[in-house]
Amino acid sequence: MKLDILVLAVHPDDAELSCSGTILSHIHQGKKVGIVDFTKGELGTRGNAELRMKEAAEAAKIMGLSCRENLGFADGFFENNKAHQLEIIKRIRKYQPDIILANAIEDRHPDHGRAAKLANDAIFLSGLKKIETELEGEIQKAWRPSNVFHYIQSNYIKPDFVVDISAFWEQKKAAIMAFKSQFHQEGEQVSGDQTFISTPGFMEFIKARAKEYGQHVGVELAEGFTISKPLAVKSLFDFI
Repeated sequence: MKLDILVLAVHPDDAELSCSGTILSHIHQGKKVGIVDFTKGELGTRGNAELRMKEAAEAAKIMGLSCRENLGFADGFFENNKAHQLEIIKRIRKYQPDIILANAIEDRHPDHGRAAKLANDAIFLSGLKKIETELEGEIQKAWRPSNVFHYIQSNYIKPDFVVDISAFWEQKKAAIMAFKSQFHQEGEQVSGDQTFISTPGFMEFIKARAKEYGQHVGVELAEGFTISKPLAVKSLFDFI
């Protein structure tokens, strides 16, 4: 299955929190989008790996993803090494995306920045023909996407560009709320240890960030992204 956009996320719910509005917008435009999660988020304070997989599947349905899979890397302890890079390379070559969205280049959670570096290294190596990979009995062809963008997570990072998600906030919120073990559910008593993300104020923070990014470009809500290389356009009007 060829995808237009592949989202790489170290934890289930990273994509929902940071770029699900963009995902929803592009699916609405007819694009095929999928997610590859690196870990099952098993070190999260609340819930467990099995529950997170069910929640991730529910979020995928809400967003209308073409596919979602989990690589089962060790949460908190995965490494940027050959074995991990090859697993990501196999998925890049499997889905042949034109665009990849990856974790924030740096963030409060150390897994995020480390996953961004792992993703970037794997993306480059995926384009090298002499690196041979096989998946499900088939020899894969080298593939490198046209562009790689990093979504912004907990820490504030000045975006290089933003995507208008004003029309998709309610669906984004529903995708986030699919992770019932992680986030505060309106009208429900929260059980288990409290964390920053399980408080009612966390969703207010997510929306406030979207409002801030939207204000920069004159829209209600937006998601921000950073780039690692200059973008090429044929016309200055492509920016509008």
